[in-house]
Amino acid sequence: MSKTTPSTPRTAPGATAPPGVPDDPYALRAEDVREAPTTFTGRLRHLGPGFVLSAAVVGSGELIVTTSLGARAGFALLWLVIVSTAVKVWVQMELARWTILNGRTALEGYREVAPRIGPIGWINWLWIGMDFAKMFQRGGIIGGTSAACSILWPITGEALGFSSLAVWTVIVTGSAVLMLRTGRYGVVEKICVACVIVFTIATVGLALGLPATEFGYGGSELGEGLSFLIPAGTVGIALAMFGITGVGADEMTTYTYWCIEKGYARWTGPDDGTEERARRAEGWLKVMRLDVAAGWLICTLCTLSFYVIGAAVLHPQNLVPEGNSMITTLSRIYTDTMGPWAQYLFLAGAVAVLFSTLIGSTASVPRLWTNTLGLLGVIDWRNVQVRRRTIQILTLCLPPVWAASFLYVQSPVLMVQIGGIGGGVFLLAVVVAVWRLRATGVEHRFRASAWLTGALVLSSAAIVFLGVYGVLDVLGISLTGD
Repeated sequence: MSKTTPSTPRTAPGATAPPGVPDDPYALRAEDVREAPTTFTGRLRHLGPGFVLSAAVVGSGELIVTTSLGARAGFALLWLVIVSTAVKVWVQMELARWTILNGRTALEGYREVAPRIGPIGWINWLWIGMDFAKMFQRGGIIGGTSAACSILWPITGEALGFSSLAVWTVIVTGSAVLMLRTGRYGVVEKICVACVIVFTIATVGLALGLPATEFGYGGSELGEGLSFLIPAGTVGIALAMFGITGVGADEMTTYTYWCIEKGYARWTGPDDGTEERARRAEGWLKVMRLDVAAGWLICTLCTLSFYVIGAAVLHPQNLVPEGNSMITTLSRIYTDTMGPWAQYLFLAGAVAVLFSTLIGSTASVPRLWTNTLGLLGVIDWRNVQVRRRTIQILTLCLPPVWAASFLYVQSPVLMVQIGGIGGGVFLLAVVVAVWRLRATGVEHRFRASAWLTGALVLSSAAIVFLGVYGVLDVLGISLTGD
């Protein structure tokens, strides 16, 4: 089916796994195929990657940047929240479709998009550069989590020359590493699903309960939020929010790995050109689309809730989360509406939200770097033992680097915004890759839906427009000519 030559050879149909390595989710073997469920309830039982993605997405962007944007702009940018979460999901879905049909990761696909620079493509190099920017965002996530824990349960370490924040930074980082030391997908999914349940109930419940408090909102505020205007002074944070909220380019890329490790590609099986395989592929693509929809629903509900909370509670009081006082300021969302006791409720929820994002990053980034090292020829990605060992080593090494960046900068909001801008630039490249891979690696049968194609066109156009708008704004060029 794929018209491109795979960058990493797949296991041939009917072949057996190497001795001692019986389970390789990245290998396509005829004996691993499985028929897709045909009922809605059956498909629900095979969801998972979307929840892992939601746990990674609903954290730094939503709790920190989206709430800060609501505090700065009020309800005026509510429309941008909706656009940000809605337009990206179609690019994510298209990239995942290519992965399931070809059994290859997104980074392998990016290498097929010319021009190449050395052994990998220009988009791969762009990802490498973006990931260094995202290091600050992940440091901000660790910092936010540590700050919440430090307020909730202070630890005195002055005798050793360490602050409570520094001690908690070490504890939070170490906890994430220990939880994911095996690198198994099943562990990642269980932790993320638990976190998703907790923060969705807490966040959406608070937003819906605000009208019953002194910080209530109504139709006029919501109408103002749908005016499609960007108030002066909010363009920078709005661009960062668009890069972070909803499914970002790095999460889209990571989602292809979760689809493979969940089993969607392996159960579809190698492309033997038969009608049976094509029908099986269509079945697992339906499961994937439902999984994407479930993750999108969670992301949208939580993102809107965080924005509304910031606009309704913080904006009228001119409170903007900044620096290391970010957590204290954000806690006013709860204490100003329910009383001082609610600070502890907020802090527990903040830990769940931010730590879930840290778990998602700690699980995904080592996989992406391991795959990149394989594409560069540093390691053999096809060797399961080498791949797993490299992932485990990077899981141990990368989070401490992120934590160190926080201890150096100590400004979670700024750090998250830096990562968000980097993600917004990379998102433009992913759109280019998706259209290229769609044309060369997806048979017409699987891209014949007119409404899905239309949604992808609108999604791509919106991403490009907002991306260009952001670049022009940075260069000081007005779109209106003023």
